[in-house]
Amino acid sequence: MASRPNVCGKRRMSVQRRLSRNIQRIRREKGLSQEELAHRADVHQTYLSGVETGRRNPSVKVVERIANALGVDISQLFKAD
Repeated sequence: MASRPNVCGKRRMSVQRRLSRNIQRIRREKGLSQEELAHRADVHQTYLSGVETGRRNPSVKVVERIANALGVDISQLFKAD
């Protein structure tokens, strides 16, 4: 899904894209591999890869497990840049 203009005319990122970028950014900041994060979140590494690239749309339960595995509040995964 492409970004849409907001009321100021600026492009805004889709929630899915924001989620995927934040997961990847936080994972890298914490020095975790996809394999390690997937293990901690109890998801398959290829599924996590799909989430990080925006090809997979995780359930709220999976997003919560990923946030817990990263040691962050779930809201951090939805924050705008």
